[in-house]
Amino acid sequence: MQNSPFAREMRNDPTPAEREFWTLILPFRENGCHFRRQAPIGPFIVDFVCKRLGVIFEIDGDTHYLDGAAEKDAARTAYLAERGYRVVRFTNDEVLRQSEGVYLELMQLLGDPSESWAGPPEDWAH
Repeated sequence: MQNSPFAREMRNDPTPAEREFWTLILPFRENGCHFRRQAPIGPFIVDFVCKRLGVIFEIDGDTHYLDGAAEKDAARTAYLAERGYRVVRFTNDEVLRQSEGVYLELMQLLGDPSESWAGPPEDWAH
């Protein structure tokens, strides 16, 4: 996986929703779950990835609701799934206005990081 200049630029200038999501996953990061931001995977740059768990979090802005975007997102998700990743999507609005709900969903997906993070729940399937 190469560190493309575009990915580096995106890491240096995150959207408000991406900054908030980075904060929401802080307890998981502090307890052993390593995430990368704006990471190239094949022809795509994903918003957040934990390779160990094989999970990608995408924070979707308004452009994801324009004509043809749903098909592009589906193709992107299929490509990433073929490579063993589970793709979870949140909208900017969810992250910015419903952050508590997003955090609770993260806990359901990744487990409770309040103590020493031992990994996701046993029923985790990606």
